[in-house]
Amino acid sequence: MKLKKGDQVLVITGKDQGKRGTIEQVLTKENRLIVSGINLAKRHLKPSRKNPRGGIMEKPLSLDASNAVIVCPHCSRPTRIGYKLVEVNGKKNKMRICKKCNESVDKND
Repeated sequence: MKLKKGDQVLVITGKDQGKRGTIEQVLTKENRLIVSGINLAKRHLKPSRKNPRGGIMEKPLSLDASNAVIVCPHCSRPTRIGYKLVEVNGKKNKMRICKKCNESVDKND
C-alpha cells in the first residue's frame, strides 16, 4: 500500500466524495483506511461509569483504500504515487514522489 499514516487524502467516491482528511490509521491486511472526519457513524451509548450520561457519539469507520487518493503537499493536487531510489550514506532508499510535480511526498525529505 502506497498510503501512510499522516498523509492527506481526497475521497473520490461514496457519501463523503470530495472531502479531504488526514489518515489516522492504515489497515494493510484489509486494504482499508481510517481518515479523520470522514465516514462517521453515530453510536448510541448506554450510561456507564466511564460515561455516566450516555448519549450519542460519532465514531470513524474505515473506508477502502481505492476510494481515496493522496494529495501532494507541494502542488496541493490529487495525484498518483511513484518511487525513486535515493542514495543516503551509501544506502539506497525508496522515496515516494508525486507523479505530477516530481517532488517528494514523504515528510522526512
